[in-house]
Amino acid sequence: MIKTALSIAGSDCSGGAGIQADLKTMTINGVYAMSVITALTAQNTMGVSAISEVTPLFLQQQLDAVFTDIFPDAVKIGMVSSAELIAVIGERLRHYNAKNIVLDPVMVATSGSALLKSEAISTLVEELLSLVLLVTPNIPEAEVLAEQRITDETTMLSAAKRIGDAYGCAVLLKGGHNVSDANDLLYANGTSRWFCGQRIDNPNTHGTGCTLSSAIAANLAKGHSLENAIALAKSYISGALATMFNLGKGSGPLHHGYCI
Repeated sequence: MIKTALSIAGSDCSGGAGIQADLKTMTINGVYAMSVITALTAQNTMGVSAISEVTPLFLQQQLDAVFTDIFPDAVKIGMVSSAELIAVIGERLRHYNAKNIVLDPVMVATSGSALLKSEAISTLVEELLSLVLLVTPNIPEAEVLAEQRITDETTMLSAAKRIGDAYGCAVLLKGGHNVSDANDLLYANGTSRWFCGQRIDNPNTHGTGCTLSSAIAANLAKGHSLENAIALAKSYISGALATMFNLGKGSGPLHHGYCI
């Protein structure tokens, strides 16, 4: 029987990030993909011009519809912009005892547009971090979650340890942002492992964070260990970036669903 994965995230009308990227990625990585939409966004590779959130009630109704029929083998959480919606997600995932939860704590889009209200950050921490198997922050997001500056690999390790030890979840701290090239750090159960990668000079990075976390969730759904799921996901996204696929006038959406 085919395994299933659920993406809880915002919709990207340009197709390169959010729900659209998640569904493409999960499908290509061999699972049946489902979605619960937290918001509609008017965005492209150059920025986000508008966000229209769903109501907390409708978000709950979507989650109930999925979990009472096709129970997901893994869950990926992406863009959730308000505290009210975060609280609903936390309550429903606990209610259904969801498993293999991967949180991509989307705070700012690749274009620089804010996607998480500042007052919602504390709710994200309180409601979701202790619930998930893995959180996948980039450097700026990890600085917020760990409440410390990250300037090198030593401070990457200390930040990942601070987050993981505080909330009992594994942390995949993504390098980049000129700190650790394309090397990512996994901190889990008191131990750390580097996943080394080669930086690919490709400006089409719209949706890369969404795609990595979705690929990890898909591999967890198929029964891979956390380390193997991450290794497979990194290989997948490196292959997608290496194709140099380009659309649009801006940075160009990566459109992973058509890359491999």
